[in-house]
Parts: sequence; structure tokens; C-alpha cells
Amino acid sequence: MSQSLLQKHYAEKVVPALMEKFGYKNPHQVPAIKKIVLNSGFSATADKNHVQYVNDEIAKISGQRPVTTIAKLSISNFKLREGQPIGCKVTLRGEAMYDFLTRLINIALPCIRDFRGVPTRLDGQGNYTLGLNDHTIFPEVSAEGTNATIGMDVCINTSALTDEEGRELLKLFGMPFRKTSSEVAAEEEAAAAATA
Repeated sequence: MSQSLLQKHYAEKVVPALMEKFGYKNPHQVPAIKKIVLNSGFSATADKNHVQYVNDEIAKISGQRPVTTIAKLSISNFKLREGQPIGCKVTLRGEAMYDFLTRLINIALPCIRDFRGVPTRLDGQGNYTLGLNDHTIFPEVSAEGTNATIGMDVCINTSALTDEEGRELLKLFGMPFRKTSSEVAAEEEAAAAATA
């Protein structure tokens, strides 16, 4: 079975770079992406057509059929009854995960209007969650004739033990993290020195 471009990139470029930076003795110590979970919720009062629409759109984006998540408790304030559908999720692993990550980084994120990078904050254990407001940034979805835009969470689960390792792993994959003010200042200084 042929490897995807990102899998080759991980083996050839990411593993050596992380071994050099963090001083790993063994390539198996190097953090890797284990899975990516796409999760989209909808209102408890959503009709069956909307539930089907969200499921179909997530299936187009991920290439896998999502699982509909169901309410475990009844909450009257939210007009929520036990057993009611409240969202859908899909878990990607292996080649499908790398294909999705390639499309997310190279195609979807640059399509966001006024895009300045994604937040750099991880969860404390090397995992990264990114919220997207509009699903039509993905090329598989046509913006024409859509009922509504769907928001979703993209959870990237890594084997990194710290946020620093997880951030560096995603950065080497090409994740366009937002630059801090100190990084911007350093780049401006370097540009000024080059022109002088």
C-alpha cells in the first residue's frame, strides 16, 4: 500500500528534526499523530432533515460515514430529551487521517477570509483542537445550494507528552500557527538588517 505524502514527510523530515531538537535516542520515542476526530453539534430542536444534512456534509469532508451522537440525559432548559440526536462525529486514522490533514493545512485553512494563522494553544498533553465556523472551506463541499454553514471541531490527538513537543510536531507538518508579537518583531528586525 502506497504511503501518502504526509506519511513520507513524517518519516523522512519530521522524525529526524524532532530527534535532533528534543534529543530522542530512539525513533519510536518521536511523537506521532494517532487520530483526528471531527465533531459537529446541532440544536436539540433540529429537525431530521438538518440532522441528515450535517451527517452528509461531514461524510463528504472526511470520506467516512459519521456516527450520530445521542443525548444521555434529559435537560428541560435546553429542550433536550434523552435519546435525541445532538451531533455527529467521525474518527480518522491511518491514511485517511493523513489525507484529511493535507487538505486541512494546504487547501481549507488558506481559504478562510483574513486568515492570520491558527491559535497556538494545546491542551496540556500535546493534543490540539481547532474550531472551524464554516465547512464550505473544504473543496469537497459546494457553497452553492447549501442549507446552512456547519461549524465543527477538529481534534488532533498526538502521542506527544508535552505541549512543546506537540506544537513542534504540528509545525513540522506545516500547521500555520499564529505568530507571536516577539516572532513578528524578530522577523521585522531581520528584514530591516537584510535591506540595510
